[in-house]
Amino acid sequence: MLFTFPLTFKKIIFGIIKSRYLLKLKSKSTLIEVTIPLFTVLSDAVSIFAAFLLSYWIRFYSPLTNIFPVTKGIPEVSGYIEFSLLIIPIWIIIFQSRKMYRLKRSVFVFDEFFVIIKCISIGILIAMGLVFLFNADVPYSRLVISMIWVISIILVTVGRYFMLKIEKNLYNNNKGVNNVAVLGINQMAKKIYENFSRDKFTGYHVLGYFSHKEDATGDMTGKNHLGNYTRIPELISELNIEKIFLSIPSSEHDTLYKLFKLCEGKNIEFMYAPDFIDIMTSRLRIEEVDGIPFMKLKSLPMNVWNRFIKRIFDIVVSSMAILFLSPVMIVLGILVKITSRGPLFYNQERVGLDGQKFIMLKFRSMKTDAEKKGPQMTTRDDDRYTPIGKFLRKYSLDELPQFYNVLIGNMSIVGPRPEREFFINSMKHSINRYLERHRVKGGMTGWAQVSGLRGTDSSMQTRIDYDIYYIENWSIAFDIKIILKTIKEVLFSKEAF
Repeated sequence: MLFTFPLTFKKIIFGIIKSRYLLKLKSKSTLIEVTIPLFTVLSDAVSIFAAFLLSYWIRFYSPLTNIFPVTKGIPEVSGYIEFSLLIIPIWIIIFQSRKMYRLKRSVFVFDEFFVIIKCISIGILIAMGLVFLFNADVPYSRLVISMIWVISIILVTVGRYFMLKIEKNLYNNNKGVNNVAVLGINQMAKKIYENFSRDKFTGYHVLGYFSHKEDATGDMTGKNHLGNYTRIPELISELNIEKIFLSIPSSEHDTLYKLFKLCEGKNIEFMYAPDFIDIMTSRLRIEEVDGIPFMKLKSLPMNVWNRFIKRIFDIVVSSMAILFLSPVMIVLGILVKITSRGPLFYNQERVGLDGQKFIMLKFRSMKTDAEKKGPQMTTRDDDRYTPIGKFLRKYSLDELPQFYNVLIGNMSIVGPRPEREFFINSMKHSINRYLERHRVKGGMTGWAQVSGLRGTDSSMQTRIDYDIYYIENWSIAFDIKIILKTIKEVLFSKEAF
């Protein structure tokens, strides 16, 4: 063997099972809670091993050798196999340290992508360090190491995508689901109840809800009421409840202290859905200036470098979109013109960054006299559509010309949807922090939209809260995640209209 390593791959797998899952089997967990993480470990191991072999073949035997000739001879493949067997356990430990072997439940595959890149990058650095430390006889090509890095990221991501699909399929068939309940009677509690009851892929079976007031209904009309929250301790065992989702206003947090006291010694998991005040106060930071402590209540959403990175990202994405989607836009333009009278584009004034007005472009999807009675929100069964208008809006094809708005700097690919001044004036006093949306450029898509909050069917306050969350938690990774979710929403969403 080229290297020796005291911890075998078999021991690592056994250690993961023993430390994380063996004890759980004695309580409420199912076989799925062991097998899914175990097969994810095996998937990662196979992906890494395949990346080593594939990189070796590409470097020394593929047509790539015509571009990068092999000048120092072809090393034995056994050296790379032995090296991969050493590296695999180390990389598995790195993944485990980042809690990458938990059940995913509601995780979107892209949520893990950047974590995978970080873990594999750390693994590659360790691998290079070992090569240097042990002064290996086998010449490990830098090009091969680079290819191992790229191919490992791709194969591990693909493997985890299929494992996630298998997991979701099991949940959709009611296998391995957790019994859960909701505590609360507000809008958020209702959303949690309905979402988890509908979306079986989350891995939750909603048994009902608990109330924390005399009014046991609130917004939970028609839902299964399990009783007052004081009954939770006795029903945990009776109904085999494994998790409770809490949605209580910040003004009533004393209920939480009572609940924790009631449930002392009970094996139950609580997950709290914060309200707007909680989200706002959770972001408070202490900053000391010249020996004086200050609480930063509000800060700039992006620094200069972040704005520069986001602008470069917008230019690249919008340019590519215009280039590749030009044939589609030409066809759509022809269809708009031949199916209804009027202009091709609907040029509408919107309000963007810092309250500045700009003209937003859209393919016209409404009749020319659609707003003869004044500005109106679009509804699901709107009778103002052109013959092709409903189709355009359902799949957001009317928005494609806005890539030009992004390119010239009026908008961003991702951000709060820009609104008309008429609606802004009508909502800015009744919707909490509505004008905070103007701290960044308006976007073609946003966190609220991909979370199912669009049109007149959703609460405007909830949409604003989602927009503010995006503004205060922005990152390029967040933007990419929203873009990928947008593609999924456009193609498969039943809420779009």
